[in-house]
Amino acid sequence: MSKKSEVVRQLKQHINPEKAAFFPRFFKTGPGEYGEGDKFLGVIVPNQRKIAKQFRDLPEAEIIKLLDDKYHECRLTAVLIMVEQYQRGDDAQKQSIVDLYLKKIDRINNWDLVDSSAHKILGPHLQDRSRKILTEFSNANHLWKQRIAMMTTLHFIKQGDFVVTLRIAKKYLKHDHDLIHKITGWMLREIGKIDQVVLLDFLDTYADQMPRTMLRYAIEKLPQQMRKRYLAT
Repeated sequence: MSKKSEVVRQLKQHINPEKAAFFPRFFKTGPGEYGEGDKFLGVIVPNQRKIAKQFRDLPEAEIIKLLDDKYHECRLTAVLIMVEQYQRGDDAQKQSIVDLYLKKIDRINNWDLVDSSAHKILGPHLQDRSRKILTEFSNANHLWKQRIAMMTTLHFIKQGDFVVTLRIAKKYLKHDHDLIHKITGWMLREIGKIDQVVLLDFLDTYADQMPRTMLRYAIEKLPQQMRKRYLAT
């Protein structure tokens, strides 16, 4: 049995039929939806995290096999293993994980895969490097690359660096997808937790241009009176 097959075998031991029925609706797998055609075993994330830790030394070739699997949980477990390896690796190992992440970027193809990895792999990798790739991703006609661009900036936000987040947020004001509105509002909210003045400056300038979902996410932690004022714009 290959190591990839052993990971799948472990995942299948945790199948929950109710989740298997629920996840396709939750992750919008119907025709024309963002997760169209995705397949689910029905394994919850905590169990995937345990399995990822168990197989955290999985060779790259086996990680690729998981990323190429039709089942969502296989891809997410692969991504969680990559995060484990990046966080534990030396400089050469970290670079290998980044290279693999970018090579297989089309398999990071739902919001939970993005949100579990971009800020933990690309974020620290780009800390002291050019962030041009985030501009390229934000400009791409590719939903998941656009979400990766914004999610990656959570790492910078935690360092008190908001420049890239705000630049991409301005670009996404005219985006037409709810998943981009949500991630942008979320990152603006994270900025507000660290520096409320920066958030308020952005809101004072752009609140009347922000999609409603983006605005609601951004102001979620503000005092009620402030929230009411911005919602009235």
